[in-house]
Amino acid sequence: MTRWLFRCAIAAALATVAVGTGAADSHELGRRSYNFRGYFCHGYSGDARTLASTYLSPPPRDFTRPSPDALSRDAMVRAVTDGRAGTAMKGFAGILNPDEVAAAVDFVREEFMRRMSRNTQYHTAENGWNGHQRHRAAFPFATGEIALDTPFERLTAEQRQGKALFLSTCVTCHDRGRTQDSGPTWDARPLSYPRNLYVPGDSAKAVDAVSGASPYLKHEIAPKLLRATALERRGEALFQKNCAFCHGADGTGKNWIGRFMEPHPRDLTDPAFMRGMSRRQLAQRIRDGLPDTSMPAWGGVLKPPEIDAIVGYISRTFHPLPL
Repeated sequence: MTRWLFRCAIAAALATVAVGTGAADSHELGRRSYNFRGYFCHGYSGDARTLASTYLSPPPRDFTRPSPDALSRDAMVRAVTDGRAGTAMKGFAGILNPDEVAAAVDFVREEFMRRMSRNTQYHTAENGWNGHQRHRAAFPFATGEIALDTPFERLTAEQRQGKALFLSTCVTCHDRGRTQDSGPTWDARPLSYPRNLYVPGDSAKAVDAVSGASPYLKHEIAPKLLRATALERRGEALFQKNCAFCHGADGTGKNWIGRFMEPHPRDLTDPAFMRGMSRRQLAQRIRDGLPDTSMPAWGGVLKPPEIDAIVGYISRTFHPLPL
C-alpha cells in the first residue's frame, strides 16, 4: 500500500511538472506572438503608451486598466482573430493560428492585466534584435532611468552618446521616454521621426548634427493626382487614411515605420514587384492579408468597392496594373 501511494505521488508530481512546463511554453509563445504583432500599438508593457496611440482614433486599448473580469478572455480572442470594426484593430486570422491567438491573449491577461508587468523584453535575438546590447548606452533613456531632457553637461561621455543614439533612432518607437519637463518640445510629433542626431535646444551643439530634417519625411507626401476619376479619388482617400501608415503616402514603404517593420511593406512603385501583379491579385492580398507579414486582412474592414477603389488608385498613381 505504501509503495502504491509513493508511485501515485511520483506520478502526480510528474504530471504537475508537465502541466507547468506546458503552461510556461504557452506563456512564452504568447510573449513571442505579442512582441512581434502587438507591441507597436499596445506598447512593450501593454499600456498603449506608444507613438501609434497618438495617430489612431480610437486609440489602442490600454490593457493595464481593465480587470480580467471586466474584459473577458472570449471577447479578446474574438478581437484578435476577427478585429474590431471601427478601430485600427485588424483581425489576425490567417496570420496567427488559433493556438498563437489564445497564447497571446493569455499572455496579455496574465502579464499586463494581472501582474502589471513593465517589460516584455521585446529586444531579443528571437524577435530579430541580434546584438542589441551594443546599443546599451541608450537603454537608460528608453526605460526612463535618465530623463530625456537632462542637459548634456550633466551626462557622462557614454550617456551623451546614448542620448544622441536614442534621439536619432530609438525615439522612433520609444516616443514616451521620461522627461523632467513635459513642455511643448516633447509633445511635438516631428520628434517621433529620426532626427539625424538632432537634440533640442542649445545641447544640439554637443553632437554632430544638425538640421533636424528627417530622411523619411519625403515619403509622407502624397503624389498629386490630376484628372482623376471618382473611383480614383475615393481610392486616394482610402489609401492615405488606411494604407499610408505602413506603405507611406508615396507608396514606397520607405517611411519611418515601413523601414522599421520586418519584412518591410511592399514598395508599390517598384517595377520588379509590380510587373508580376494584377489588379485581381492585389485586391485579393488586400482582402485576405499576407501570412508571415504585418499585412492584415482588410476584408472585414473595407467593402469590396472600397478595395477596388484602392487598387484603382494604386494602378493610376504608383504603377499601372493589368486586370
